[in-house]
This record gives sequence, C-alpha cells and structure tokens, in this order.
Amino acid sequence: MEGETILTIEFETEPTGVVAELLPFVGDGGSIEVDNAFYVEDGEWLESFTVASTEEVDLAARFEEVSGVSVFYTQSIPSGSAGTHLARAVVFANEPYPYVLETVLRRHAIPNRLVVERGTVSVIATVAEWDDFRDLADDVEEKYGRFDLLKVNETDRPGEPLDSGRLTDVLVSKFSDHQIDVLETAYTMGYFSVPREASAQEVADALGIQQSTFSERIRTAQHTLFELIFSTR
Repeated sequence: MEGETILTIEFETEPTGVVAELLPFVGDGGSIEVDNAFYVEDGEWLESFTVASTEEVDLAARFEEVSGVSVFYTQSIPSGSAGTHLARAVVFANEPYPYVLETVLRRHAIPNRLVVERGTVSVIATVAEWDDFRDLADDVEEKYGRFDLLKVNETDRPGEPLDSGRLTDVLVSKFSDHQIDVLETAYTMGYFSVPREASAQEVADALGIQQSTFSERIRTAQHTLFELIFSTR
C-alpha cells in the first residue's frame, strides 16, 4: 500500500547455471550482468546478458560450449573505456535448479540487479516485509551455501525490475557507433567534469580524429541526447 515501508537489500552468494559456466571466458576482470529474464517452461528461460571482458569474446561461440543454451542474438556494444569489451546476448537457457533468480522471485522479491564478477553473484532486490527478507535469506543460505548481506535499507519506493529503462538500449538504438564512442570516451576522460579534466584536443587524439570532427560529433550526440530527454516532456 502507498506510504508503507519496504526493503531494498543487497547480498552476495555463489553463482550457478549459465553465468557460472560463462565466467571463465570473461576473465578475472570481467563481469556478466543479467539484464532481463523471463521464464518460459520446463526450466527454460529467455535471458539477456551484458558481458564485460578485458579481452574480446565471441559470445556466440562461447555459448555453444555451454550445455542447454540456444543463442538467439548477440551484439558488440561500443565502449570508450580502454581495455574493456562489451557485448549483449539474448539466449534461451535451461537453467538448472536451483537458480538464484528463480529463488528471488519465489520469495516474492523484485530483482533489481543481478551481476556476476570475481566468482560471486551480487543481487539487489526489493522485498515487501522483514519476514520476506528473512525467508529469502534462509532460502539462499540453504540452496547456495552462503548469504552474505551487504546492505539493507528501508524505503517507500520499490526498485525498478531488471532492464527497466536501460540507457544502454536507448543509446544503441538511437545513436550511431561514432556518437556513442565520442560520448563515452569524452565522459571517461573527464571532458564533462567540472573543472574539465581533458580538452577537446586530448579526447580527439584518444579517438584518433581531428578536433573539428570531435566537436561536430559531440554537438550532434548532445543534441540527440537532449531530444531523447526533453522531447516527451
């Protein structure tokens, strides 16, 4: 009911299923985020993942090495961060029991974020009551061997479910690769910081383009971004 206090919790546990089998391919510095997941039937899920790795990974080929997975779609995502490779995959996967996302849902919790890195699953979820929190904690501890609580906060608003309004999807669909590269590189280097940490020339050099080209692309990208934000207001 409106005005009632609910709980946002963050915890870690052991990885299982598809993400556990995919982890060795992304390396110690990589991560796998479950963007969205829908249960189909008989243990099969339709899932989308964002994979970050220190080396470029052929996701379609890697998923072929994971049993029970049928690849629907893969896509590289431009990244301005040096040494970071991003890719998106949509798959049908037979997740073995137990599966942490299923455990969260069965305990009437809303999964807000689920990411795997350094051999650990980190989950952010919203539960309605303290009893739901305790039941979820006990269930995770029993099924996965550990429940490490990182944070619990009382709030009056539930967290957004997985994949709600992801900016990455908007960028990929609305911006050109050049625009995404320019925006992300400029942001990473501190071009938008106050005070500014990188000049237009420095960002242009990092991108391997002329300063005039950078200026044109950054203005076009900013115009597109502002249209996305303000055109529906």
